Amino acid sequence: MRTTVHVLRHGEVHNPEGILYGRIPGFHLSENGRHQAGLVAKALGDADLGAVVASPLQRAQETAAPIAAAHGLDVGTDDGLIEADNRFEGLKVAVGDGALRSPWHWPKLRDPFTPSWGEPYLQIAHRMLGAVHRARELAPGREVLCVSHQLPIWTLRRFVTGQRLWHDPRKRQCGLASLTTLVFDDAALVQLRYSEPAGSSDPRQTGA
Repeated sequence: MRTTVHVLRHGEVHNPEGILYGRIPGFHLSENGRHQAGLVAKALGDADLGAVVASPLQRAQETAAPIAAAHGLDVGTDDGLIEADNRFEGLKVAVGDGALRSPWHWPKLRDPFTPSWGEPYLQIAHRMLGAVHRARELAPGREVLCVSHQLPIWTLRRFVTGQRLWHDPRKRQCGLASLTTLVFDDAALVQLRYSEPAGSSDPRQTGA
């Protein structure tokens, strides 16, 4: 039985301070982010969606809402789709910003392979794969949408394609409101596709 699970990154977030917001509550989509969610809803208009599930964070729930509504579905919540935990949460971490230049924070950077500053990549991969399989079981033989976040989606993709999990964040192929699509025959992954129905975006973009 062939089942398709679309894993959607949320749309652009309103983040005027440019901080790493991570799991901090209250960060909602920007006007452009809502537009991006609408574009994805149109792109999936003919999809045979049987279920929509999302990370519990507001930006993911808001991205999922118009897509679910277009198919007469409710948005389910799966904690396995949540953003990665990060010890720099609430700080500015872009190149040239203070957090990464301060010796106070250097111990957090001692191990880029696990990584030492946040949730281990392997833990992210396992919980994301679990969420995808739970979603797959919601609508066997149909399509399902999961809404998550950039790092968890990219980690999942690297895991299922057999790549090492540590990587250069600047080279992630996971734009805002992009779809990473996994196709299963029963429980076996047989195909992976990537698309950008809302257009491309820079993975380093503030507010992402």
